[in-house]
Amino acid sequence: MTPTKNKGKTPWSVFLAIILAFLVGNLTGTDKGLWGMTYVSLFDTVGTLFLRSLTMIVAPLVFSSIVLGISKVGGEGSFKRLGCKIIGFYVLTTLSAILIGLFLVNLIEPGNAESLRALVKESSLSTGSLSGQTSVSFSSLILSIVPGNIFEALAKGEMLALIFFSLLFGYALSRVHNQAAKTVQEFFQGLFQTVLGITHLLMKVLPLGVFCLVAKVAATTGYKSLASLALFTFTVLGGLALFSFVILPLFLRFVAKVSPMAFFRTMWPALITAFSTSSSAASLPITMDCLEKRGGVSNRICGLVVPLGTSLNMSGSALYECVAVMFVAQVYGVDFSFSSQIVFVCMALLTAMGIAGIPSASLIAVMIILRAFNLPIEGIGLFLAMDRMLDMCRTTVNVLSDSCCAVLVAKSEGETHILQKENI
Repeated sequence: MTPTKNKGKTPWSVFLAIILAFLVGNLTGTDKGLWGMTYVSLFDTVGTLFLRSLTMIVAPLVFSSIVLGISKVGGEGSFKRLGCKIIGFYVLTTLSAILIGLFLVNLIEPGNAESLRALVKESSLSTGSLSGQTSVSFSSLILSIVPGNIFEALAKGEMLALIFFSLLFGYALSRVHNQAAKTVQEFFQGLFQTVLGITHLLMKVLPLGVFCLVAKVAATTGYKSLASLALFTFTVLGGLALFSFVILPLFLRFVAKVSPMAFFRTMWPALITAFSTSSSAASLPITMDCLEKRGGVSNRICGLVVPLGTSLNMSGSALYECVAVMFVAQVYGVDFSFSSQIVFVCMALLTAMGIAGIPSASLIAVMIILRAFNLPIEGIGLFLAMDRMLDMCRTTVNVLSDSCCAVLVAKSEGETHILQKENI
């Protein structure tokens, strides 16, 4: 996938929409209106329509993305061995990112600001109606993962069941070696590209959706909510920095036995591209070029690990999802038990494997987890004002993690000419 001509303009339009939303929301407040309809209710209606549009494409996007990714690494022989290594490193890096995010959000508690609690009190959702529904046991988790009827699970929006079925379907598809299997893969490729096209259409109205969601928050809480958003932003950025500059270098130094500094020097063109486009998919050609020509990773490894990682290895996005969902829970006064947080980690790991490498795709994963824990999806409006900037940062970390996994897999396969000084 290559970036479109107007993709570079999207961050600026969203930034402008956020600024205007805070100004307009604070000017209108909750009382001013037109033709008998308050402005805040108009913001709420349009924002809800935007959220529903995103929710509409969740199931086909997750289903097709996971099936395609898993079907490429589940074969026999050396390819199967390589696939196991790739998935193993994906899980290891993504799980590390999630645990960092969970630790920091529990330590800092960015959602416990009085200004944001006031928003909950004025909304139709009470904290009492939510707190009793978020305790999830291991037995209920297992039962929710394995669907009795996949179509019923789809109709009810049971995403854990969909993810499990997608993983199982993709693996079984990889074991079938005939023309029928290729036809099925082409069908899912077409489905994925089609849904991705719908996603790009929705992204064209992203500034309007962001404007309405942020304006509603600004009209209700005013500028006071920015103080807690600063703490939320600090939590996310701190987690991303800790993962990028501590955890990944440790993997590179002690597992791959290569220089972390050489790795960062090798990947900086791809990281800049990822930051500016907010899309790991759009950064894919440059990422592969950096790894192969500058890093010395073979095309055999790079051509499999990096493209697959744009769907299955979203470490930065997983960390962001963890902090975002816990932030919403804290704002609404919902306390997760230790067992529920373990379930939450599993959900974040699974959903991170099913989001597309496009701008703001993490919002879809956040909505999946919010729905699974019976938290209000409208809660994403609380942090949406900072999402675009954080999207640029977490996408950079996603590309960094994919590249790190490619180096780890290449070294485990015996490749020796990696990150040599003459290539950088």
